[in-house]
Amino acid sequence: MEFTHQFITVATKRLRYYKALGDKTFEQLSEAEMHYRASEESNSIAIIIQHLYGNMMSRFTSFLTEDGEKDWRKRDAEFEPTEFTKRDLLDFWNTGWAMLLNTIAALQPQDLLKQITIREEPLFVYDAVLRQLAHYPYHVGQIVFIGKMLKDTAWVNLSMPKKTNTVG
Repeated sequence: MEFTHQFITVATKRLRYYKALGDKTFEQLSEAEMHYRASEESNSIAIIIQHLYGNMMSRFTSFLTEDGEKDWRKRDAEFEPTEFTKRDLLDFWNTGWAMLLNTIAALQPQDLLKQITIREEPLFVYDAVLRQLAHYPYHVGQIVFIGKMLKDTAWVNLSMPKKTNTVG
C-alpha cells in the first residue's frame, strides 16, 4: 500500500508542476496573445485551454463510476476559435485543474487497481492517471512554446535559464 500512496502523491506533485508552468506562461501574455494562431491549422493557447478543460471535466467527473468520455462533451467544438476573455480562459483552466487534482486527491491507494473506462476502453485507475500525465504535459509544452515564441527576448524563463557562453 505504501507504493500506491506514493504514486498518488507523486502524480499530484507532477501535475501541479505542469499547471504551474501554464500559470507562469499566462502571466506573461496578453489577451490577444492567448488567441494567437500561427496558421489556420494551428491551435492557439485559448484553444488548447478549451481542449484541456473539456478533457479534464469529461475524464474526471464521476471518475470511478462513469466512462471518461461523457455524452455532454463536445470535443470538436474545443478546437474552434472563440472570443473568450483571458479571465474566462483562466477560469476554464483553473476549473479543469481543480476537477483533476481534487479527484486524484480523493483516491485511496486501493482505488489504483480498480478498472475504469475511457471511450469504452478498460483501464486500471493508475494507467488512466499515467495516460493524463502524458497528455496534459504535452499540451502544456505547446502552451509554453507558443508563449516563448510570442514573447521572444521578453520571455521570463520558467525553469533553469540556459547558460550563456563566455569567452574568457
